[in-house]
Amino acid sequence: MSSEPNPVTEAAEEAGPRPGRLTAAAALAALEGLALVVGGAWMVVGGLTGHPDDRTAAITGGVTLIVLALLPLLAARGLLGRRGWSRGPAVITQIMALPVAYNLLTTNGPAIPAGIVLAAVAVTALVLLVNPETTQALGIRGPGRAGK
Repeated sequence: MSSEPNPVTEAAEEAGPRPGRLTAAAALAALEGLALVVGGAWMVVGGLTGHPDDRTAAITGGVTLIVLALLPLLAARGLLGRRGWSRGPAVITQIMALPVAYNLLTTNGPAIPAGIVLAAVAVTALVLLVNPETTQALGIRGPGRAGK
């Protein structure tokens, strides 16, 4: 193990405990990432073992979902580590989730509750991510405050 101090860890410790809003935003991003992994795995397994209309499309779609899961999962890890860069991918994830939620809400059937949940999670996460307490904990300065 290295005995050298880690400046990132020291800066986080000096800033005090992680705000609850930041932890909640990280948890929501991680939840979305895990949902994408589960959905992608379900599509891949269904494509390999079931009888889809197009096996290649099912497998490709599943792999795509699993790869897309990296964005919110990495963002969640960065948020927990108080990395300023992590807010961008987390916000992008929520913005991408909103049209998906809308599409789920405009269907007929069992997808409507999923759309409601996804919309609620995305809006909640966006509110948490733009909260001043969160931006301060991530060390993000507003416009015109770079030198302050």
